[in-house]
Amino acid sequence: MTMLAEIAGPDPLLVERMLGAARSRAEALGIRVAIALVDGAGNLAGFLRMPGAFLSSSDLAIDKAYTAASFAMSTRDFGGLLDQAPPAVRDGLLRRPRLTAVPGGLSLLIEGRAAGAIGVSGGTDVEDEDVAASALALLTQASNSGRE
Repeated sequence: MTMLAEIAGPDPLLVERMLGAARSRAEALGIRVAIALVDGAGNLAGFLRMPGAFLSSSDLAIDKAYTAASFAMSTRDFGGLLDQAPPAVRDGLLRRPRLTAVPGGLSLLIEGRAAGAIGVSGGTDVEDEDVAASALALLTQASNSGRE
């Protein structure tokens, strides 16, 4: 079974564990965030908004996850890609609903293919990426433990 299938359906406990890992990291950093997990098609698979997180962080976390899944790269890297693009391309993409270059979205790649993503919003760009990475680290551990 691919990790995409685990995120999208048969193992909702994995989604809960990933959200929990991200929440624990945010608490350790002393920040209140919104966390969104999407599958490889950008569909919301899990979401958590910590009490006290900015209201706008909810939509932004979902947008970060969607963007990271759509382009199979972090939103930080997507922003760097847009910096190199002609202004019409950059402006056109950023006017699309759900696309953002705000750091905090990390893509999940399995065998080089986009299999989902996580978006975190509410801290600094570095904090958001740190929280997202903690959830992906849990996913990597789960994947490796099943390969014995």
